[in-house]
Amino acid sequence: MKRDNIEPSSSPQSRKVSARWDPDEACRPSIDDAPVFYPTVEEFEDTIAYIEKIREEAESFGICRIVPPPSWTPPCPLKEKDIWEHAKFSTRIQQVDLLQNREPMRKKRKSRKSRRRRHSRIEATRRRTNSSVESTSESNEKFGFSSGSDFTLEEFQRYAKEFKVTYFKRDCDKDSKPGVVEYSKWEPSWEDIEGEYWKIVEQSTDEVEVYYGADLETGTFGSGFPKASATLTGNDADKYTTSGWNLNNFPRLQGSVLSFEGCDISGVIVPWLYVGMCFSSFCWHVEDHHLYSLNYMHWGDPKIWYGVPRNHASTLEAALRKHLPDLFEEQPDLLHELVTQFSPSVLKCEGVPIYRAVQCSGEFVLTFPRAYHSGFNCGFNCAEAVNVAPVDWLEHGQHAVGLYSDQHRRTSLSHDKLLLGAAWQAIQALRELFFAGRETPGNLRWKHVCGKDGMLTKAVRARVQMEEERLNCLPPHLPLRKMEKEFDLECERECFSCFYDLHLSACSCNCSPERFTCLKHVKYFCSCQTEERFVLLRYTIDELKMLVKALEEGVDAVKVWACTDIEGCDAHVSNLVHDSEVVKVESSRVSGDFSFFRGMEKKLDISDCSPSSVSRDSPNKYQHSISSVTLDSDGFDGKNLLSVEHQFPYPGKPNTLLKTATANSSDVNTSIAARGDPLLNSSVEPLNFGSVVFGKQWCSKQAIFPKGFRSRVKFFSVINPTETSSYISEVVDAGLSGPLFKVTLEGCPTVIFADVSVEKCWEMVVQKLNQKILRSNLEGRGMLPLQSPKIVNGLEMFGFLSPPVIKAIEALDPNHQCSEYWNHKTSSNDNKVEMNTDLDWVGQ
Repeated sequence: MKRDNIEPSSSPQSRKVSARWDPDEACRPSIDDAPVFYPTVEEFEDTIAYIEKIREEAESFGICRIVPPPSWTPPCPLKEKDIWEHAKFSTRIQQVDLLQNREPMRKKRKSRKSRRRRHSRIEATRRRTNSSVESTSESNEKFGFSSGSDFTLEEFQRYAKEFKVTYFKRDCDKDSKPGVVEYSKWEPSWEDIEGEYWKIVEQSTDEVEVYYGADLETGTFGSGFPKASATLTGNDADKYTTSGWNLNNFPRLQGSVLSFEGCDISGVIVPWLYVGMCFSSFCWHVEDHHLYSLNYMHWGDPKIWYGVPRNHASTLEAALRKHLPDLFEEQPDLLHELVTQFSPSVLKCEGVPIYRAVQCSGEFVLTFPRAYHSGFNCGFNCAEAVNVAPVDWLEHGQHAVGLYSDQHRRTSLSHDKLLLGAAWQAIQALRELFFAGRETPGNLRWKHVCGKDGMLTKAVRARVQMEEERLNCLPPHLPLRKMEKEFDLECERECFSCFYDLHLSACSCNCSPERFTCLKHVKYFCSCQTEERFVLLRYTIDELKMLVKALEEGVDAVKVWACTDIEGCDAHVSNLVHDSEVVKVESSRVSGDFSFFRGMEKKLDISDCSPSSVSRDSPNKYQHSISSVTLDSDGFDGKNLLSVEHQFPYPGKPNTLLKTATANSSDVNTSIAARGDPLLNSSVEPLNFGSVVFGKQWCSKQAIFPKGFRSRVKFFSVINPTETSSYISEVVDAGLSGPLFKVTLEGCPTVIFADVSVEKCWEMVVQKLNQKILRSNLEGRGMLPLQSPKIVNGLEMFGFLSPPVIKAIEALDPNHQCSEYWNHKTSSNDNKVEMNTDLDWVGQ
């Protein structure tokens, strides 16, 4: 069959496979097994909670296996005919016999003619260099995996099966005629394959090359898990597209601080696929940033894993350096390349505890932070993997970025952004618990990681202490400047020397204002005088210490930080909206890429809105207006992120617009003005009553929300809190999501607050006001009191609680088609009548 790319005649596909398997030569390691867990249906419902539950027992092994309940059998879209027979994926050629025993690339290769060739009838040509490891000369060339053929799943299954059957043929007829050898097909056990694999790796007497479809981007090829856009209906769509065990949802589940990452990092947040065959390998490595990883096998032959617990990571590294000195001398970062395998038997002799897990179809393997792991496949199979970061990971992640800095290695994500995002979310939960009395499972879960000994508090406290120590080591009289909020919004900022992420602080010089360094490497920046250099701080040490006090559950500190915009929170929580899309059942009613939000940008003209209302860190800038709902959500409880049922109508039930004459707002202004406002002695001035839309989202028990409604009200200015300004409140049509409530500072069209909740919309105004007050107080420009979020009522500020406005809006719905509102009003009136009747009876 014709391939898309032409391989040399020495490629595995063009070679003849000859069987020389001898079970007596097996090198199967004698090691203990990693633990296996069998969650109940109830335990399986909360993914992060279950991982937290088994962590104490499983972490000491480095890896563990999780077998889902028998009822959990997700459909696999990859098996659909269009993908199975037509979609092609790229592969790598792996030289299994060179994964451990090989000469450094700078040395002349020794002749391998004396070695038996298990695959080739012709002389091997020079191997192509792995595309991921570029080389400019023979001396700089690194060992890697060459690019192989492109396959469809159907083609790869056929090739993998033929390879395995031929390789493991055995002579079953001892009494056959001389010169005649008859073979029969049989299926070797995973133990047989394991013994043969390590014989190839350790003894390296034969050339064995295989293909591996590794690190395939699910965003391009497709995921093995169903997504909301898949053609599923009923319980299947509910159960599998929204499951926390669906790896498309897993990284950003509530409880994973990766939910505060603004980018879809391939392989970390967006899962990767792995299509394997017999002997295809994944070599010793730890996950980026020492994250957790979760691997699910969709189908196929077993995958053999080996794991080493975190506290012996250094022991493993030392053992490899001891036994492979030439390779490490040539390439100090050898383990970062994922091209080196090493015998579990030898590691065990070196004092490294190592454990085995045999993953079968339909099972998960979980790896823990900084747990080295490796393994290989026993035949044709397909697995999918992604990362996650529960709060307990923060300590390990901080250690990882420290190692990266020492190794001058670039990071994949901003640890400080995740840390501050988690802290801000936790403080919002504490605010709700302390001041609103809102006790939810999510808030309680955040509270569990706070307190003086909480995991989150410890992580933030350690980071603040490190920052303070580094600041104290700077040259005296070095100018300190406030870092702009947008400092790393459009592009990553990293130290020019060690690549440390500069989200929290950075140093620069007037000679190179666009070049930066971390606090440790200031003296290496340039030769300018000290007065030419300066330090950028996102927060002062006093502010950060106040943050720690808030996490320690200091009530006053919570008051301050609950109203402070921890940098990047807009970007952080915007991703929780995307998470809600895949967590809620009703999310399948909404476009998976939230494309309707992009259309709303033009309709609402909010592309230049202030960061308080719109996240500019996200491609969908409008996401934050909905993600703001998350601020008062259950936090960790992904199922309560967004009340999608309340916000999105069912398909096939479009909103219908009732064509009604617009009421004259001037007719009721006089009576409203007479009522006044106790806060500012001002009144809500209706500008346009709009027209009624019939749909579940367009009314509530308290009010009807006409499309096009506009009103004006005075309130403290978010630009200058010492003054009052006029705000325009309006209701606009957001398409499938129903009404969108929007508040604009009159005269400043770029200062916009928008949300699907009328109450939340004005809470955002108060939050922004308090941010301005706090910054003004910290800068010594006045001591203004912070405002309580309860100072305003969104319904009241829009005018929806004003009797004249209510009367005018009710006139727009003479047939009482906004049923939720009218039913509640009728019920309330009936209760009042009953109460009055009871009082009359008592009076008698």
